[in-house]
Amino acid sequence: MKAKSLFAHLFALLLLLPFSSGHAAESAKSVGEQLYTQHCAACHGTDGDGGVGIPLALTDFQASVSDNYLAKTIKLGRPGRIMPAFATFTDQEIAAIVKHIRGFSNVAYPKDNRTPIKGNPTLGKKVYEQNCASCHGQNGEGGSGTGVTFSRPRHLPIIAPALNNSGFQAAISDEMIKHTLMKGRKGTPMTSFLKNGLNEKDLDNVVAYIRQFKQQEQTLTAEDLAPTLTYESPYGLQETIDSIKRAVLGKNFRLIRVQTFDDGYVAKDKQQANKSIIYFCNFEFLNRALNIDPRVGMFLPCRITVVESKGKVLVMAINPLRLSRLFNNNELDKACIEMRDLYIEILEEATL
Repeated sequence: MKAKSLFAHLFALLLLLPFSSGHAAESAKSVGEQLYTQHCAACHGTDGDGGVGIPLALTDFQASVSDNYLAKTIKLGRPGRIMPAFATFTDQEIAAIVKHIRGFSNVAYPKDNRTPIKGNPTLGKKVYEQNCASCHGQNGEGGSGTGVTFSRPRHLPIIAPALNNSGFQAAISDEMIKHTLMKGRKGTPMTSFLKNGLNEKDLDNVVAYIRQFKQQEQTLTAEDLAPTLTYESPYGLQETIDSIKRAVLGKNFRLIRVQTFDDGYVAKDKQQANKSIIYFCNFEFLNRALNIDPRVGMFLPCRITVVESKGKVLVMAINPLRLSRLFNNNELDKACIEMRDLYIEILEEATL
């Protein structure tokens, strides 16, 4: 009886082995690696080799930033610059991610030194305009685009960061800014300004000038961010559709097609004739928007939906600005404000 019980026990353990080994393999991944893989790798690369985000494994990057800088960057993000804020992460989770990032390189890195550097911002402005503005922008607004190939010149491995960004300013120390100016970052367009003929006092002045940058925050109302733009038409369904088509063409858009809402999903004789979508596009605007941020393709080409229900004809369009805000890209917001205003002009003209 005892032998039989022992055999049953061993058999049960054998059945659990595949599950246990798989579970152990998953547990072998550190918390930092799991969090990084889930939240960071899509932009920064599985091994930190970059993509949309900067290459975190870059030796010169690792050698110039402290753990505190990395932690604050994760916590605060870069408002309006693709990098989101992970404000809900605990300090322990952020520390685990930082530890994982440090595993990409074995180079020595600095401790966080928050001692301010004294310099003359007026003199620093002249040096900045001559040496930095062409990449980082006249007011420190950074390079354009998201960093993916479509919106970045192929010879550039990264987009120049925004130096006026509130997240950047809070995360970085004066010492780290100066270190980057002195050493540059091999593998990127950022060169050593000491090798370019500047002296340390020049760099102190540039640091002082960069510290004067202030990010221009966009103030948007709840109305600006409404999910849809909706108007009631005084006309019948077909007359409203014809009116929208005229308004679309009048705004230099090309009409693509008009279809029922459920076209392609049900048989032709079962489609709802009282719900139609009008597709249209301005290809110059489309190209410009895609060059800012390829993700805008998720809600292009433009479309307006017309629905007849209970004696009313409603004309609706998504609010591009609401969708744009999901992408954390101020430059894209500007394009989507323009796109929203064009929608409103078309909708108002069509329903007068």
